[in-house]
Amino acid sequence: MSNNTSNKIIAIRKGNLQDLPEMLILFQDTITSVCQQDYNPNQLEAWKSGSQNHERWQNVMNEQYILIAESENNMVGFSTLDQGNYIDLLFVHKDYQHLGIASQLYKLLEKEALFHNQKVLTADVSKTAKPFFERMGFTVIQEQTVNVKGIDLINYKMEKELIT
Repeated sequence: MSNNTSNKIIAIRKGNLQDLPEMLILFQDTITSVCQQDYNPNQLEAWKSGSQNHERWQNVMNEQYILIAESENNMVGFSTLDQGNYIDLLFVHKDYQHLGIASQLYKLLEKEALFHNQKVLTADVSKTAKPFFERMGFTVIQEQTVNVKGIDLINYKMEKELIT
């Protein structure tokens, strides 16, 4: 892929079950390439192993509000909203970082939450994503250690009060 991605048109649409295979690849690839400054190789592998939890991903697809960002018919990002007020997943392809895609996805999730009269948005956020969420107006409630397959990962419980 060329480095000249900033002039690509990004389309955002609702996700569906057919998107799952590409979502799983993007999930794993993004963790591997984008999060390596914040987590060691064992932590990255443990985190990526979440892609093998088929029941969890079926629940995501069946129960969550899913948005897919595409450029030239390729998935370049996705986000999900659970229970109307919890941002479960927000990932952007490594070649499309810092182009505003996460912001676009986030703003649509917030709009959806407001549409359903939610007062607060919450998320469990990686070290890598923490600065982005802070820019979106979230504050850290607490640092937490999550154990995945015997490996400890640090993340942050964050929230944002929504103004209606």
